[in-house]
Amino acid sequence: MHHSDYARCIELCNRCADACDHCATACLQEPDVKKMARCVALDIDCAAICRLAAGAMARGSEMAKVICRACADICEACALECAKHPAKHCQECAQACRECAEECRRMAA
Repeated sequence: MHHSDYARCIELCNRCADACDHCATACLQEPDVKKMARCVALDIDCAAICRLAAGAMARGSEMAKVICRACADICEACALECAKHPAKHCQECAQACRECAEECRRMAA
């Protein structure tokens, strides 16, 4: 497959990574940072796997589908954690994670 076949998934992975970076940074500014620890940790993991997945797809890596399946799992975990917190940045991150997970699953099928 040519990398343009993955354009939508690459876009959503990059958008998700950016949302996770923003969420992690914003969580560190919350009054009770300890309460946000798992959210921050998952944001960091999710951003990293999303960037790895986007790169794999852009290169046409033979491992792109495997990486995207893992990306979907991590995005789902991050979405579930972020959705527990009422902060706008967490809710926006949860939505970006859900969209990315759905597209990564579709691409990897």
